[in-house]
Amino acid sequence: MGSAKKSNTAARKARIEEMRRAEQARERRNRFLTIGAGVLAVAGLVVGGVYVVKSQDDSSAADAKTSGHFVTGKDGVKTWKGTLGRTHVARTVKYQTEPPVGGDHNKAWMNCNGDVYTKALTNVNAVHSLEHGAVWVTYNSKASKADVDALAAQVRKTPYTLMSPDDKQKDPIMLTAWGSQRTVTGASDPNVGKFFEQFVQGKQTPEPGATCSGGLSQ
Repeated sequence: MGSAKKSNTAARKARIEEMRRAEQARERRNRFLTIGAGVLAVAGLVVGGVYVVKSQDDSSAADAKTSGHFVTGKDGVKTWKGTLGRTHVARTVKYQTEPPVGGDHNKAWMNCNGDVYTKALTNVNAVHSLEHGAVWVTYNSKASKADVDALAAQVRKTPYTLMSPDDKQKDPIMLTAWGSQRTVTGASDPNVGKFFEQFVQGKQTPEPGATCSGGLSQ
């Protein structure tokens, strides 16, 4: 049993390191593409002027494409049964859960390459990170400082994760992935590692391999 556990741990570390290398490669490629796009954009402005498209209004609205409910498994993980919208919108979305587990979202994602935020995030941006396969760790004022610090340390060393406070959530510490969510008792709860193992770039990811860099960083 001990050797099997060590083997699983080694495999997980190798998987995380592989994701980190892939993320760094994507970041370098994205920088190159951004520079190229900037040159083309300037050329376009000189030749043909500016063409602006406003795809959505700025009002707040419910996510009409999301419907369903949670089903809690024996392992304590709540899974969304139903549909989750994936449309890019330029407005605030009224999600059915807090934190949200998916739905329509802004085209800009929050950086989620082990990023720890000290202020609450805008849900429409964090949901986009979930779409990229990130696990979102959130906590409210009832969480202990020791747990928050320990979880932050774990997030910082794990690609495709992010962490932020959320005083609107019901429980002190919650873990969220696209379509899945659970509450944990603290940083030492073994379910933290299990959730990371299952959902960091897990099977639920709508856009596997999508970057967790180059987005918003608060």
